[in-house]
Amino acid sequence: IKPIAAVPKGELPIESRLIALAYWIRENYGASMNEALHTVIPVRKKVKQLVSRRILPACPKEELSREYEMAVRRGYSARERLLKALMEEGSLDYEDAVKRLRLTPSVLKPLEGRVISVHSDTVFRNVLPSDLEKKAPPVLNEAQRAIADSIMKRFREGERRTCLIDGVTGSGKTEVYMELIARIVKEGYQAIMLIPEISLTYQTVMRFYGRFGDRVSVLHSRMSAGERYDQSVRAKQGDIDVMIGPRSALFTPFERLGLIILDEEHESSYKSEMPPKYHARETAIERARQCGAFVVLGSATPSVESYDKALAGEYALYRLPKRAGQGRMPSVWVADLREEMKRKNHSIFSARLKELMADRLSRHQQIMLFLNRRGFAGFVSCRSCGHVMKCPHCDISMTAHSNGSLVCHYCGHRQDQPARCPACGSPYIAGFGIGTQKVEALVRKEFPDARVLRMDADTTRAKAGYEQILRSFSAGEADILIGTQMIVKGHDFSGVTLVGILAADLSLYASDYRAAERTFELLLQAAGRAGRGSIAGDVVIQTYHPEHYSIRAAASGSYEEFYEQEIAYRRLMGYPPAGHIMVILIGSRNEERAGWAALAVMDKLKEVVKEMDCAGETSLIGPAPAQLSKARDIYRQVIYVRDREYRRLTAVKGFLERWMEKEVPLSGCGIQFDFDPMTGY
Repeated sequence: IKPIAAVPKGELPIESRLIALAYWIRENYGASMNEALHTVIPVRKKVKQLVSRRILPACPKEELSREYEMAVRRGYSARERLLKALMEEGSLDYEDAVKRLRLTPSVLKPLEGRVISVHSDTVFRNVLPSDLEKKAPPVLNEAQRAIADSIMKRFREGERRTCLIDGVTGSGKTEVYMELIARIVKEGYQAIMLIPEISLTYQTVMRFYGRFGDRVSVLHSRMSAGERYDQSVRAKQGDIDVMIGPRSALFTPFERLGLIILDEEHESSYKSEMPPKYHARETAIERARQCGAFVVLGSATPSVESYDKALAGEYALYRLPKRAGQGRMPSVWVADLREEMKRKNHSIFSARLKELMADRLSRHQQIMLFLNRRGFAGFVSCRSCGHVMKCPHCDISMTAHSNGSLVCHYCGHRQDQPARCPACGSPYIAGFGIGTQKVEALVRKEFPDARVLRMDADTTRAKAGYEQILRSFSAGEADILIGTQMIVKGHDFSGVTLVGILAADLSLYASDYRAAERTFELLLQAAGRAGRGSIAGDVVIQTYHPEHYSIRAAASGSYEEFYEQEIAYRRLMGYPPAGHIMVILIGSRNEERAGWAALAVMDKLKEVVKEMDCAGETSLIGPAPAQLSKARDIYRQVIYVRDREYRRLTAVKGFLERWMEKEVPLSGCGIQFDFDPMTGY
């Protein structure tokens, strides 16, 4: 280890607590310490600091006037322009003066310190939308105020137990969050407000700016490195009290952090997909423990894990069972697509949905159509031989887009759609499935006078893509908003009176034990976008499986009905929260090497389990090719380790990591750990 030469000045200091948090992440989720530090350290590369410079007089007016007269006599025209402008305006913006008065360094330098002085100030990049304005805080109803009072009472008494607010869509959870933050800030603390999607940033910031003004800021991945750096510096300096953003905003370097809120805490986007694969919920609870803060979770559809802990008393449970203000829960209609087929309706719109869409358009009310897919069609295959067009780099079918190209949504590979099947030469090659682009085309055909917007990963690639679409729809510039799951997460459009869920069961039979939970969450969240204003709303759920318990519970709006069925299934199978799973993912560019490495890891796992004397408690499954067995030219093998005790899984991980550092036959392979995965492998 080399001695420290010097400590650089002007750098953003990193709190020791964040480094301790990085160590906790490394121990609990598996990754190198370097990867964990990169996750929690807010600035990854040096960025140029913006500086504002002004030219000011450095001498009395009389001397300035004498210098001006001397410049006129001697014919120093540039100096004459500078001194005249300075006498008239009092001070000058440096960059503007140099450009407007045509000045050079040779003009300024001889005058500096004697006649003029140049003052520099740091300028922070503005990341907030320009149309924000302050508003009076909303008046809480009795239920909202009771929750805020109870939580703050716990805080003042020194209790730091995590709180879960289970509130129906439109019940006013955000108003409770803002009230809690206002009280925490008043007591000298700072707060972090986590949201699951960047698409929610604009609407959330609008509401929070109305309450807290420029003491609130935002942090997310669509911002430039300079913008993120500036917000981290402002947070560290105490220039802001509230930081809003998705998962990464959790690591804002606040000195006096008092509160962390996770809105829509059930969302899978709170789980990192890159090593270390931490979950923001558990990591927030650990960060709060380290700084004496507390965590508030909120959702209309709490995760099974959080609700189970709340019922067990580990979390404090609060409920908001009714919508706030004039909002009423929508009427829900379930359309059985099997019956629609029997009636010769081959459209993507059931008779009920089409009828209600026509009615809402005639009343000039807004409609949202939700589809949990993107692209023009699901996949492209040959109707003669069955060949499916797959990505050459990933073991997955490519998606057809309306411009005639095929796109891999894992690695981004693009190619033209062939006119004939590459396997048999048949011309009968076409796309199957349905995507948002196709829905948009069919809506325009069915309702040609309707103003339609589409919001998915393709239309929001631009930096301000989310804001432009949401602002336009919120302003009533469109009648119908079509989108993927990003349109159903927390948005509040008072003009929407109809939500159509076109394919409720697309996610129902994924090879993932969370499939039913994810389907229920999406349906209930989508349904919650309707009728949030003074006019009652309707929801149409289109499905081929209306009898499935997740769809029945979503239609009735009953979380308890869903939870009782789902937790029974989880306990029977030992899935979280009844048990825990560790996935070990082994990858290599060489298929055989990936297989050998997986077998070597499995052999070591058997030894470790035997040494720990937990063979009866810990079960090993695999190795086997991953569901996506090849991605970006990497062959992938998986091993599952299951145990009812999380600590035993982290102990197994620790043994493996120490073994990997020494005598590993794994050269050319990468190994990742994922605890209680949110997606299938």
